[in-house]
Amino acid sequence: MKRITNTVRMIIMIGIALISVAPILWMVAGAFRPYQELFKYTSLNIHLLVPVEWTWRNFHNVIFNVRNPFLRYIWNTLFVATIVTALVLIINAMAAFAFAKLKFRFKKVVFALFMSAMIIPGEVTLVPNYLLMHDLGWLNSYKALIVPSLLSVFGIFMLRQFFAEVPSEMMEAARMDGASLPRTFVSIVLPAAVPALITLGLMTFLGNWDSYLWPLIVINDQKMQMIQVGISTFSSNEGTDWSKVLAANTLSTVPILFLFLFLQRYYIQGITMSGIKG
Repeated sequence: MKRITNTVRMIIMIGIALISVAPILWMVAGAFRPYQELFKYTSLNIHLLVPVEWTWRNFHNVIFNVRNPFLRYIWNTLFVATIVTALVLIINAMAAFAFAKLKFRFKKVVFALFMSAMIIPGEVTLVPNYLLMHDLGWLNSYKALIVPSLLSVFGIFMLRQFFAEVPSEMMEAARMDGASLPRTFVSIVLPAAVPALITLGLMTFLGNWDSYLWPLIVINDQKMQMIQVGISTFSSNEGTDWSKVLAANTLSTVPILFLFLFLQRYYIQGITMSGIKG
């Protein structure tokens, strides 16, 4: 009976996995199809996921597009996402450590007010942030893409949960051995939160990689644009070249896919542990 239950469970899991992966497989297959074949096969058969006529022309037209420099979009996005991720981990880790281990007046009140920012939709702050970037003269610059993304309320909350679990006795022993507070933070507290740091880093990188609305608003120079806005440029008043869109989406998915496959163990561990710590 147990074997039958495990078999049924496995079949259900495989079915759910196939349903989840099917759109990605169709996207990749569509990237290798000529435009005439893209919507030709709609019924359930092998050619729905396997092209009849394979072609690399879609990728060539995307990568070597003079009007829309796709490789430049990838470089811009990679640069901004990497800088933002690194600074988010540093700044938010220090803020979370302060809330978890340091003692100061009105700490609980300040933390509660800080957490209340999580209920504010991003659309509410869109106009004020744009006006701030305009007043600072940062429009059409990397600073407008990087600086507003450096604070993550959810990231501080998640890291605080991890830091709170670090025994205070270990920090006290380090202090008695002559370690300064920064040294204790780097040598004792941070190593205990590696899964959470990797989880926050992956979420931050992915969020900036998929960013569309904010770059569309603050960046006008085509050479400084981000990848998701670059993909949208393949749509025009004359219509959408879906072959190029699918090829561009496939290219933009590959780095994230490899990054997640490499770090998925830490990501799942970080999400699981952050949900059970108090």
